[in-house]
Amino acid sequence: MDVGIQGRLDDFIRRKGLRRTGQREKIIKSAFSKDEHFTAEELFDRVRKSSSDISRATVYRTLGLLVEAELLREIDLGDNQTTYDPNFLDKPSHNHLVCIDCGRVVEFEDAHIDLLNDCVTRRLGFKPLRQTLKIEANCEQLRLNGRCPNLIAARLSGKRLRKKR
Repeated sequence: MDVGIQGRLDDFIRRKGLRRTGQREKIIKSAFSKDEHFTAEELFDRVRKSSSDISRATVYRTLGLLVEAELLREIDLGDNQTTYDPNFLDKPSHNHLVCIDCGRVVEFEDAHIDLLNDCVTRRLGFKPLRQTLKIEANCEQLRLNGRCPNLIAARLSGKRLRKKR
């Protein structure tokens, strides 16, 4: 885990009067082990592979602490599930492109979007702090080729796909 994240977490735990536990440490290590979005259930499955003594409730409580400590951000990528973003500290204004066919999520940054958000918020009398943008799109590979490796992989892994609107 990044030293900066660990330091911020230690400060937060100290301020809240909490203690560091082995279970919490395993969950946190797993949450920041990859630079990918995840749901609480996906994190629970990841943690259970390495440690069977961690409950679902402990995972949810730890996620709540990480969000409160502003180390994770809750984002809505669709399908009525809360998704957690562990890399927004490095890229505070990154955006998400979500394929409604295969569920693939692509992060992107664009200076034009940042400039537009800055102009709009200032014109309306606000100071921008952060911004997010979610674009839902159809899979080009599926449209052009009739098949999509991401969709096949999602189905093979048992991933629940988003419902088309």
